[in-house]
Amino acid sequence: MKQLSTMTEYMEAKESKSVFMFSAKWCGDCRFLDPFMPEIESKFEAWSFYYVDRDEFMELAQELDVFGIPSFIAFKDGKEVDRYVGRERKTPEQVEAFLNGLG
Repeated sequence: MKQLSTMTEYMEAKESKSVFMFSAKWCGDCRFLDPFMPEIESKFEAWSFYYVDRDEFMELAQELDVFGIPSFIAFKDGKEVDRYVGRERKTPEQVEAFLNGLG
């Protein structure tokens, strides 16, 4: 998973098929997903995955109404196509179900 480093990178990435995972280093529920994400990413190769440190990109999180982490937002052609947002722990199966729904 690529780590988002600039807002310019975000603006460019959302023009293609991209999934942004909002997270933070201190978030235990986020760290729970870490071991599973490489396998999940490999199942959805049509999508580019970006790790967004919510603490480093607080303004972006607020702009996108991300108030709980881990959260996922998918973009295609510059438009948001779906989101899985909330502060509850997400299982790998729930993340895959979300991604399967993207089409």
